[in-house]
Amino acid sequence: MANTKSAKKRILINERNRLKNRLYKSSVRTLTKSFLKYLEVYKSSKSLEDKEKVKKTLNSIYSLIDKGTKRNIFHKNTAARKKAQLVSYLKVIEI
Repeated sequence: MANTKSAKKRILINERNRLKNRLYKSSVRTLTKSFLKYLEVYKSSKSLEDKEKVKKTLNSIYSLIDKGTKRNIFHKNTAARKKAQLVSYLKVIEI
């Protein structure tokens, strides 16, 4: 257990940051799963509504990844890799 006042404060700050980081990372994972689900639906139906869902979900994932990168939750190369993987899934379907 922490003995000094500053060590106790660091414990509180670390917990706050951990929860914030977890929020971003889990949100990106959840949205990625829904993106892949919408992609499968679009793959079978080829309707414009499903395509809009896919694009909308992709934009929201991009937004979260970029905000997380700006706040040092994701490394910039990790963010670029995640975004490239998502686009590659989409390109395979459209080709």
